[in-house]
Amino acid sequence: MTYQQDLRLIRLREVLAICGMSRSSVYDAIKKGEFPAPVKLCGRSSAWVWSEVIHWVENCIRTYRQ
Repeated sequence: MTYQQDLRLIRLREVLAICGMSRSSVYDAIKKGEFPAPVKLCGRSSAWVWSEVIHWVENCIRTYRQ
């Protein structure tokens, strides 16, 4: 994984495709501190750090397979 890829910002549509959760489930998990929070860009725009979402998915897989 490259440094640029680590810092890549992704929008909600891609987050949902990666994690397989619904929009409301993602925001519920964020409120509970169980999912990475988005980064505010400007105004009402926000995005997620790609590597944080990927690490969350990897952790879910590790937890499930233990």
